[in-house]
Amino acid sequence: MAEKLLKVTVRKSCIGRDKYFARVLKGMGLTKLNRTVELIDTDATRGMIRKVSHLVEVEGE
Repeated sequence: MAEKLLKVTVRKSCIGRDKYFARVLKGMGLTKLNRTVELIDTDATRGMIRKVSHLVEVEGE
């Protein structure tokens, strides 16, 4: 059975925001604006996306 993937793209910068958001983005492998990564759909990944939902765009939900 194939694992479901989510495409996550950074759409807004974390400059001027709490450093926590930058650490969450870096943990997901998102380091630059407009960068996209594919992540496995797990509870941990969903939680990270929820924390930075105002900065990212998610496809494949």
